[in-house]
Amino acid sequence: MPLPNPAPKSLTPPPRALILAAGRGERMRPLTDTTPKPLLPVRGKPLIEWHLLALAAAGVREVVINTAWLEEQFPAALGDGSRWGLRIVYSHEGRRFGHALETGGGVATALEALDLQRDEPFWLVSGDVYMPGFDFDAAHVHTFAQSQDLGQLWMVPNPPFHLAGDFGLTPDKRLRRLPGTGASEPVACASPEPFKAMTYASFALLRPAMVEGLVPGQRASLVPCLFSAADSGRLAGAPWEGRWENVGTPEQWRALQD
Repeated sequence: MPLPNPAPKSLTPPPRALILAAGRGERMRPLTDTTPKPLLPVRGKPLIEWHLLALAAAGVREVVINTAWLEEQFPAALGDGSRWGLRIVYSHEGRRFGHALETGGGVATALEALDLQRDEPFWLVSGDVYMPGFDFDAAHVHTFAQSQDLGQLWMVPNPPFHLAGDFGLTPDKRLRRLPGTGASEPVACASPEPFKAMTYASFALLRPAMVEGLVPGQRASLVPCLFSAADSGRLAGAPWEGRWENVGTPEQWRALQD
């Protein structure tokens, strides 16, 4: 009697995620004097928990959270992630280096904890934005993995406090530098194609190669890495039309409670 065929395995493992939560949150003072911004409650849950719930619902099982400011509060509040069906590992920048490493340095340092294959995509999420309707759909990961891009950023209409935007989004979903962002040399992929200036929502898919050249423990911004990827034609964009709130001031935080 022939043995039954084994159940087919998924071609790609569930993606991992990195939540950036190391910042001081200066503009949110005095609220952040005693509580890290991602742990401030929004509608009954810590702000970061909205991300954890959405990641778990989409099948993500491994999450790294980088911390620095009041970092001992994160394990106390979130534990090991098992209550959401997740495994949370912490990249404690404050404990290891004495300070936050900014976005680029935070990503480069957290790659060790993420334990990715060389070209394996991962989700990157800012712990201090509110985007409750976002679906970390595995289809996004699959499509991105088939591309040659280093990153895909979700983009929102420019808010009143950032009318200039961060990148230009072309009709074919490519991201371009905006005029005046200071390319150090001619941009090889520059073209006269139209684009719409939009703001980075702080939700992205990245490959580890995005921060190639950054040393773990080095303080560095992610922005030059994103600019370089855009210049080489390897940065995609996706518009987001759902709810998005930058929780940047106490007034913005209070408005979310209504």
